[in-house]
Amino acid sequence: MLKRLFKLVALCLIAALGWGIWQSYGPQPAPPDLAAAADRVDRILIEKSARRLTASRQGETVLEYNIALGFEPRGDKFQEGDGKTPEGLFKVNRRNEQSSYHLSLGLDYPHAEHKTLAAAAGVSPGGDIFIHGQPNTLGGVLILPGDWTAGCIAISDAEMDVLWELVELGTVVEIRP
Repeated sequence: MLKRLFKLVALCLIAALGWGIWQSYGPQPAPPDLAAAADRVDRILIEKSARRLTASRQGETVLEYNIALGFEPRGDKFQEGDGKTPEGLFKVNRRNEQSSYHLSLGLDYPHAEHKTLAAAAGVSPGGDIFIHGQPNTLGGVLILPGDWTAGCIAISDAEMDVLWELVELGTVVEIRP
């Protein structure tokens, strides 16, 4: 009887140890899809150096994507054609379903200070800065590698579909170095 009890206790301990190991090192469930639960975002953070877009609602991260930037991403945009993605606080001021890229959300760049600096140097500050998907010519199949835009922020077409549904006009976009 004592021998049976010992075997039962040993078996329970082995099972508990196995369960503990499985909980610690076994496959973990995927985190909940917060974007699916959100009806919109109120802020987008672009971190140029990390090549990351983070969208949030009331301070809680809803989604996070890798991004491509302008072909010369270091520094703030100064003039048209410099390949730089602007830095600062912007707002989404237009939505374009007929873009040359898979959907696009326009930013209110340039601001007055950008125009003043460019005018003092006798150049155009540029414009038409968007968050957009891949070129439509790729058919939604490929994702261009590296920094390839003229100053915009690019994500995959599938990611753009999700972002498009969550972003309203007036959404704040902060672009950091």
